[in-house]
Parts: sequence; structure tokens; C-alpha cells
Amino acid sequence: MDAQTPVLDIRDLRTEFVTDEGIVHAVNGISYRLYPGQTIGVVGESGSGKSVSMLSVLRLLPSPPARIVGGEVWFKGQNLLALPEEEMRRIRGKEIAMIFQDPMTSLNPVLTIGFQIMEPLMLHLKMNKKEARERAIELLHMVGIPEPAKRVDDYPHQFSGGMRQRAMIAMALACEPTVLIADEPTTALDVTIQAQIVELVKRLRDEMGMALIWITHDLGVVAGLADRVIVMYAGLIMEDAPVDELYAAPQHPYTRALLRSLPRMDATSERLETIEGLPPDLLELPAGCPFAPRCTFAQPRCFEARPPLEEIRPGHRVACWVDMETGALRA
Repeated sequence: MDAQTPVLDIRDLRTEFVTDEGIVHAVNGISYRLYPGQTIGVVGESGSGKSVSMLSVLRLLPSPPARIVGGEVWFKGQNLLALPEEEMRRIRGKEIAMIFQDPMTSLNPVLTIGFQIMEPLMLHLKMNKKEARERAIELLHMVGIPEPAKRVDDYPHQFSGGMRQRAMIAMALACEPTVLIADEPTTALDVTIQAQIVELVKRLRDEMGMALIWITHDLGVVAGLADRVIVMYAGLIMEDAPVDELYAAPQHPYTRALLRSLPRMDATSERLETIEGLPPDLLELPAGCPFAPRCTFAQPRCFEARPPLEEIRPGHRVACWVDMETGALRA
């Protein structure tokens, strides 16, 4: 695939959940492109729409209550949202794979780890049982499971948390996907294991030439992993920028607040900053910027109209009425 052609092109994606209380506006018109070999970090607080947007792309949300109400997702010349379910099943796992947050709920407890890795190989690549088993052992070795030929017949409960997550990565990589989506894959693990998993995914991404979307609430994790960072809030993209630029000069107050709440080695104060207030109720999104009630830069216009996501310099998009450097409204 041409490096200038996006491998995944998400256009104005909108997802809702129908509940007894009303309609939850979970994803509210997000657009971005992922290019071959690129890594995008998608960050934001819980409930910002990070995971729901990716589950929408793969059409893995239960319907009802979920429904995709707008947008297109283009992959290899096809709009994934318009494909029949059978064709979507062929793409899922083979072309686009996902590593989930909690391997204990994603792995089947009554099937061996080996069988769960073999299944997609037999389904998508038409391998026989012997070939699939050999490949499963190879994959377990590749993700750093010791004595893979013995461990291939173990069940999930016989693996530690870090090893279960490695097994999940082996399953996701089994068919050598074009795009890998990692949904907070290190959240439930201790810091040492987290670092090992991040390094493992980086190495495998480089070896296999995959494009990667890494979903996290931790800006610290994506610093050394992503090429670009997308900051989400209330189902919207607040900022989208190259990783170095975003960390050096964030242009949205929410991004800046997130970065200031991170522990830093060069911090002069021992206290971490917090973001006052709560995210908006997604049942009733405000007319203006959803971050305005918590924003120290907010002006009357911020409460009246939602700012569009606009490019302020090449490759750097921001949805904010206010220029943080001058405090004035953007022209």
C-alpha cells in the first residue's frame, strides 16, 4: 500500500446508545486518518469515547443498545460500516485485529491458550490443525512466553496477568494484520510489566510493519510509542498533533491540563495539578465547547457555539475558540 494512502480513514463517525434515561451521545463526529506503519495514540479520560470509537470501527458494539448513526470508515477501498456482516467477519481478526483491556474477560476460560490462537489461523488462513499448532507455538515464543511448546496446552487461569496479555497479543498478531488496535492493554498490569508489553508491541510493530492505534488514558505511555496523538473529550477530538509538538506546545486547554496532571522528573512542585469539575453528561451535550465549564481560558463564545476542529499549522488540528498563548479569540 502506498505510504500516502491512509490504511484507515475515519470520517465523521457518530455512535449513540439508547438507554432508559435517553440517548447517550458517545462519539460525536470524529475524523482522522491512519497511514501505513504509523502509530496513533488516542488519549482522554474515561467516557471520552476512545474505546467506543474503535469498537464502532470494528462493528463490535451490541445493537441494541448501540447504534452507529453517521459517518464512514474506509479500509482498502471499502466502507466498513456498509459491509455485510459476513465480509466484516473476514476483515476482523485477519486484516484489523484488536487487543482488549482485560485478557481474563477476552480469553475463553474453558479453552486452551493454544486452541484460541489456532482458531483464527484455521479460520482465516485455512491452516490444518498441525500447522496452526506449530504457528501458535511460534507466536507464543515471539511474544516472550517461556517454554511455549509446553505452555500452548495451558488454560488462561494457569497464566499470570502479564502472560495472559502476551497471549492476547499473540492471538491478535496470528494473521499478521494490517492494523492493530490496542485498547488500554496495560491498564490492569503493574508498571514493570506495562513497560515490557509496550516494548513488545513496539518491536512487533516494527518487525511486521503494522499500523497501530493505541488507546489509553495515560499520556505518559504514548510519549515514546506514538507518531501522532489524538486527544478526545466527550466523544469529540479536542486536539490532533505530532507527538513531540503536542507535548512541547499543547494548543488546547484540555491537553495542557492533562499534561500538567502527569508526574514529571523536572517538576518544581511536589503537588500534581488536577482538572476541576466533571465531564459533561453525554445524555445532553452542551451547545458550546464541552470542556468550557472546566476551562480556565473559557470566554462567553465558548459556551455559545462548539468550536470546529481546524488546522492551526500543518498537521496540527485544534478545536478551541481561544488562542492559549495570547488569551484572545482565534481569528
